[in-house]
Amino acid sequence: MIGHGSPNQDPTNRSAFPASGPEAVAPATVPAECTYLAGFGVVSSVGAVAVGRPPPSLPEERGGPGNTQCRPAMPEIRVTPLGAGQDVGRSCILVSIAGKNVMLDCGMHMGFNDDRRFPDFSYITQNGRLTDFLDCVIISHFHLDHCGALPYFSEMVGYDGPIYMTHPTQAICPILLEDYRKIAVDKKGEANFFTSQMIKDCMKKVVAVHLHQTVQVDDELEIKAYYAGHVLGAAMFQIKVGSESVVYTGDYNMTPDRHLGAAWIDKCRPNLLITESTYATTIRDSKRCRERDFLKKVHETVERGGKVLIPVFALGRAQELCILLETFWERMNLKVPIYFSTGLTEKANHYYKLFITWTNQKIRKTFVQRNMFEFKHIKAFDRAFADNPGPMVVFATPGMLHAGQSLQIFRKWAGNEKNMVIMPGYCVQGTVGHKILSGQRKLEMEGRQVLEVKMQVEYMSFSAHADAKGIMQLVGQAEPESVLLVHGEAKKMGFLRQKIEQELRVSCYMPANGETVTLPTSPSIPVGISLGLLKREMAQGLLPEAKKPRLLHGTLIMKDSNFRLVSSEQALKELGLAEHQLRFTCRVHLQDTRKEQEMALRVYSHLKSTLKDHCVQHLPDGSVTVESILIQAAAHSEDPGAKVLLVSWTYQDEELGSFLTALLKKGLPQTP
Repeated sequence: MIGHGSPNQDPTNRSAFPASGPEAVAPATVPAECTYLAGFGVVSSVGAVAVGRPPPSLPEERGGPGNTQCRPAMPEIRVTPLGAGQDVGRSCILVSIAGKNVMLDCGMHMGFNDDRRFPDFSYITQNGRLTDFLDCVIISHFHLDHCGALPYFSEMVGYDGPIYMTHPTQAICPILLEDYRKIAVDKKGEANFFTSQMIKDCMKKVVAVHLHQTVQVDDELEIKAYYAGHVLGAAMFQIKVGSESVVYTGDYNMTPDRHLGAAWIDKCRPNLLITESTYATTIRDSKRCRERDFLKKVHETVERGGKVLIPVFALGRAQELCILLETFWERMNLKVPIYFSTGLTEKANHYYKLFITWTNQKIRKTFVQRNMFEFKHIKAFDRAFADNPGPMVVFATPGMLHAGQSLQIFRKWAGNEKNMVIMPGYCVQGTVGHKILSGQRKLEMEGRQVLEVKMQVEYMSFSAHADAKGIMQLVGQAEPESVLLVHGEAKKMGFLRQKIEQELRVSCYMPANGETVTLPTSPSIPVGISLGLLKREMAQGLLPEAKKPRLLHGTLIMKDSNFRLVSSEQALKELGLAEHQLRFTCRVHLQDTRKEQEMALRVYSHLKSTLKDHCVQHLPDGSVTVESILIQAAAHSEDPGAKVLLVSWTYQDEELGSFLTALLKKGLPQTP
């Protein structure tokens, strides 16, 4: 679509100025004077596009700032954490982008056994039917603090729309949900909890995605998954509507380990990066030192006859530490038994075989010759083994000692000072793991029973979360306009926020649960550039260097909601129009009795000496040119002792034309 209008409709048209200003010479009908872009104001048809920069925002309509009806709303992105805002647990982030509403993760809090375990969905249920309000739900990975509330949200609260996650997450998520349901309902007898059938019905709504696959949710909303490390199948997601985009990291790890690679994202430059900040103030020491320290503590404990409990989640750090101990036991020829929670080793081995492409390069290369997940020294655990005399090492789930087999074993072994519990990952507030890491040695358990902890408690960070250095690295890699921190503790987040703003010069936010952050975005539209125009600009050496945008001059054409920038010649040919040229002329009055030819020579000499970097020419007809600017001397119609200089230019030389006009108005140098 190309809009047509009279010259007076274009606010840049000099013929609309009063008589004292510049006058339009030969105001011929200019084809396609103005291109009207919906939402972007008026763009000159023979316009300029800044390569690498968004177009200017729409100017205010008539009526002034108070007339809100005339002014279009600025595009914006709104983010509201329903969980994990200045907290770790029940991750659930609501994002509104260009009129689309997306929920990022839907987790539960391991530190609560009441309604507080789930995010506060009342924030969105008040908007009416959930499926009408939300365009989709995205799950970053299978950990329960990111997916644990999903069956509750879809089957009990009433969401019936699409749920996106990777293929490994789709396979593993229902198993962990069912394991937790058994603990909560079958063992603890909790009511108002989702059922096995609800888990199955919920998973029917899932749409699995591949890494780097662009998925079109609808005509406008698209998502794309990036590798996040952390656990098998974990992904960061880019959410994009038009030119606006948000990246949500979920949990990620920027350091490769023994079975997974490092997180990676391209330089996508989103409007907003939403990143976890679990270890916002931590910079980990050497991985090799941590592994050596871990092996030393385990070995010393079993050597003195003690038992070692290592609480882990089913997949992730469990496999990492199993590979580490398996290799050490083989090298040292140790006979002390190592056990893993029943059934989980088999399940883990099955999924790592199934999704081998998600592991690191070393495991993929050696998988055919040797499966790293088939352990010779690690056997399935039976609960009766916990009472066996003598040393042993047990990997038991879950990882925060909040329920299940790990908590049962802990209660049995806690009273013996020979024993040791090694916490290899983060524990949320309210869990037994968090309490013992905080120094509590007398714990009130269920039934008001007090458990005295005499066993040694060690924290060794094998967490698969990015540390402060890794978070800064990812922000630098993605180059977002703004950063928003979630999944962390408020004080630590505040420190990281300051570091990001000072060192990376990027605005950073850290909203609490229920608090909304609104970010205005620069309106922009993608414009295709014709090959002919590009070749011409390349020949003239006008293409921009990196981070140094230049202007491309051409005609902007809109057809079927697509924009193209082409040369003026190509546009006229496509539209079947004749070419016209619009020039602007200013009159400069000077008191001078010399003839017009002498006057023109004086102008030429003056400009030649003043504008050494420009091409100044004196033409046979007596006129003077500077680039496209034409200067002619004429007699004054009313004053015989005066002359008139007509300074004429095209729009491309607006700046130079104005400069020359001002220069000539100061007068010409006196000559003898």
